[in-house]
Amino acid sequence: MLLLAFAILSATVAAGIVLALLHLRGSPRHGAVGALHGVAGAAGLVALLLALRGPPRGVLTGVASFGAIAAALAAVALAAGLAVAVLARRSHGAVGLVIGTHATLAITAYVLLLAYVSLG
Repeated sequence: MLLLAFAILSATVAAGIVLALLHLRGSPRHGAVGALHGVAGAAGLVALLLALRGPPRGVLTGVASFGAIAAALAAVALAAGLAVAVLARRSHGAVGLVIGTHATLAITAYVLLLAYVSLG
């Protein structure tokens, strides 16, 4: 289940990179890709939470808590992503700041998850 969560979240990261590049290019709205990115992120988070219910891993390498921390950060990143969607619909000026916050949280969660999967 952990590898499934990692695969889903890896695809979500790839979609996020595409969205970031589209945003930086000033492309018109890309709601379908954004919606797919959000649904995939939520599905990856659910898969990760289910995987964390299994046996402990990473105790010997010091990464035992990385999975739970990654899940918590991913949950906050998901909330920030929803805020991006709401602000983007209203053409709010703060959308860039919220995108940056979302990306920072999501990247940190992904790197911790990578360490957890690799070293656990």
